[in-house]
Amino acid sequence: MTTAADTSEEGCGDARSVYRAACPCRDMLDLLANKWSALALGALEDGPRRFGALRTRLQGVSPKVLTQTLRRLEEHGLVDRTVYAEVPARVEYRLTPLGADACAPLAHLRSWVEQNIDRFPGG
Repeated sequence: MTTAADTSEEGCGDARSVYRAACPCRDMLDLLANKWSALALGALEDGPRRFGALRTRLQGVSPKVLTQTLRRLEEHGLVDRTVYAEVPARVEYRLTPLGADACAPLAHLRSWVEQNIDRFPGG
């Protein structure tokens, strides 16, 4: 049953509204709104990459943070991790179909920020 509190703001009556405190969408929004997640997904748009190539592309990210980011993206089904049985072992990361779908809005956001950075105070 929908209560007045559930519908006090537009869209909040929907069980999947990010404005609801218990909405599972918030976890995904938190993940995608993260700087390193958005950049890692963008770096994988051109195809699979190894960890070192991702770290080079994402200037300023520490190995620990990149590892954590890639694990979260993998846990949420946005990135696949493939380990090849070679010596030394080779690991590649690639977008899943869900990850590829997430790239379009994130690319628009990255582009908008780049085009408007001079409009921000201190930009």
